[in-house]
Amino acid sequence: MADMEAFRDAVTDWAAGGGPGDLAEELAARLPVRVAVLLEGPSDAAAVDALAARRGRDLAAEGICVLPMGGAMSIGRYTQLLGPPGLGLRLVGLCDERELPFYTRGLERAGAAQDGFFVCAADLEDELIRALGVTRVEELVREEGDLRALQTFLRQPAQRDRAAQQRLRRFFGTKKGRKIRYGHVLTAALSPDRVPAPLEGLFAAL
Repeated sequence: MADMEAFRDAVTDWAAGGGPGDLAEELAARLPVRVAVLLEGPSDAAAVDALAARRGRDLAAEGICVLPMGGAMSIGRYTQLLGPPGLGLRLVGLCDERELPFYTRGLERAGAAQDGFFVCAADLEDELIRALGVTRVEELVREEGDLRALQTFLRQPAQRDRAAQQRLRRFFGTKKGRKIRYGHVLTAALSPDRVPAPLEGLFAAL
């Protein structure tokens, strides 16, 4: 939905200090927006969009905006703008375990509920790889035409002592856009009973 994209862009500019937020406020009321899904980056957003499509949900039509924040350190800013001190939206999202203290502080300072945020042990890619299994992920890499690139990556000395799951996770971050693409690919390949708990919890909260 183009209007939701406009709202997302307006919030991103607002959070970056690009204006007073009048446009974001106007769009939030007009659409209307009722929930903001706060995610660390675009690969997480790709996974959420892929699972929504699998389940036949049009999040934008439901008044749900999926918002990549550009890093966990932005959580305080986004909760102030979108939570009780700002637009008053219900906030939900995903966070990595190591970033949980930042999320806790940001939500507390904004007076926002924490029960809509779900924690990934390392990150969402790690959760997806564990859910699918290394063999299936390697099959998907082959289907996507990236097998040669993966084999080259695995020959690097720094990768030899890492577990297969860790190597795959690092591989997805080695080329611009690859992590986003595989956020979608891995999620789309999940069977209904293998959706990682944090992602399942997030959708249950929407």
